[in-house]
Amino acid sequence: MAQAKPDLIFSFYYRSMLPMSVLRHARLGAFNMHGSLLPKYRGRAPLNWAIVKGERETGVTLHEMVEKPDAGRIVDQEAVPIGPDDTAVHVFHRMTAAAQTVLKRSLPALVAGTVKYRAHDLSRGSYYDRRRPEDGRIDWSKSAQEIHDLVRAVAPPFPGAFDEKLEVHRTQVTQRAAGGRSIGPYREGDEWFAVCGDGKVLRLLEVREKT
Repeated sequence: MAQAKPDLIFSFYYRSMLPMSVLRHARLGAFNMHGSLLPKYRGRAPLNWAIVKGERETGVTLHEMVEKPDAGRIVDQEAVPIGPDDTAVHVFHRMTAAAQTVLKRSLPALVAGTVKYRAHDLSRGSYYDRRRPEDGRIDWSKSAQEIHDLVRAVAPPFPGAFDEKLEVHRTQVTQRAAGGRSIGPYREGDEWFAVCGDGKVLRLLEVREKT
């Protein structure tokens, strides 16, 4: 890196932290594109966490890379909506377009060294750790909306939501009555449903029975 003498360093969705011994070689700075509206959802898997938590908006943030993760000053941001039935991959495509918009807006000032940074108040944000396939396990005692959000957040190509008998890839919150059924999935003909902890019923639109 010392020999290369880079003007700028960029990190786009790279999973590892670049050390300061690398970053300090960038004459005009080192910058990361993060998949949230910082300071919210710092850390790993920000898109998935935002959907799990029922957010209706997320976005991308270009920020200065420093020693701590997602803590550097903000260069620019672009928000994107999260629809009530959007999966993570749907939102990811919007975020990709938003990242391109941010880069086109920011590159001239970055190259010229005239960036006007925004304050980054970490106390107003949130930090989340990595997600694992096991985090897709469905707890049917939770509300229908919480389960619907989990399914959307981890739907393929992510590992998916599941219980002991089913893999659930797409759901729909309904006004259907539970009819005295106990909590958990049930089948009516060729259709699957599930009674949730709040008494509401989810329609399981895409399921695969485990063998």
